Amino acid sequence: MERRHTDGIERSLEENVQMIAQAGFDGVSAHCTNRDFFRRLAELRKPHGLDAEGQCFPVTVDDLQPVLEIATELGLHHVDIQPDVRPRTIKECVTLLDGWRRLAEQVDFPVYIETHRDRMTTDLYFTLDLLDTRPDLPLLGDLSHFLAGREFPYPVSEENHALMHRIIDNCWAFHGRVASREQVQIEISFEPHRMWVDLFLEWWRYGFASWQRHAGEHDSLAFVCELGPKPYAIIGRDGNDTTDRWAESLMMRDRVRALWTEVTESNELIQQQKAET
Repeated sequence: MERRHTDGIERSLEENVQMIAQAGFDGVSAHCTNRDFFRRLAELRKPHGLDAEGQCFPVTVDDLQPVLEIATELGLHHVDIQPDVRPRTIKECVTLLDGWRRLAEQVDFPVYIETHRDRMTTDLYFTLDLLDTRPDLPLLGDLSHFLAGREFPYPVSEENHALMHRIIDNCWAFHGRVASREQVQIEISFEPHRMWVDLFLEWWRYGFASWQRHAGEHDSLAFVCELGPKPYAIIGRDGNDTTDRWAESLMMRDRVRALWTEVTESNELIQQQKAET
């Protein structure tokens, strides 16, 4: 929702929340590290019935505690941890992950670990090693970081698809961003980028189907249309975005909702066929 335009104009938080609600989104995503800001956001989203994802960037186990206190007081859908550490060994990671999970057991909302560059989960293979050690680790998948980080050639090989599927099977939420092997965020409205958009829709389709197979009756899946401003967004020589990210967010929302409906209907048909045989 940040413009970061060279004209220096930014919408207010009130205007952004109003835009999001009027466009029919179900919630917002924001940092859950400043109590005053998150309280103000909670007051603004309450009349619209908007849910929230709370992002945080803990370095130590104890860093998560105040985030969980803010989230408990003000309410949200889930907490998204970007572990702001870069351990070289699985053992160091497990100490932190187990500590965060013990704290997460004290709250009644989910706490997920995001796949993200320059974080504990920066590397695909290292993250797979983490899953070998903690197979039930709940992830939030921002799959763009792994595609750009590993520079998968196109078409993506079956071997690399299998590696991504293993990550996706542990994902309980997603951040929606489309990458190429060279850029972590590309313009989804550009026709030459369609192959990458289709690739991510394929991964999200797999993710939705996987989630529906192991989710509980009262679970809900969060998908954030997360098209970031520069330096995530590619800019022209004028220093501004090459596309309208808000328009592209609406485009992504519609594609993802349609995909969710397709997956749901397909799963329901499979279950019906099983019941009849």
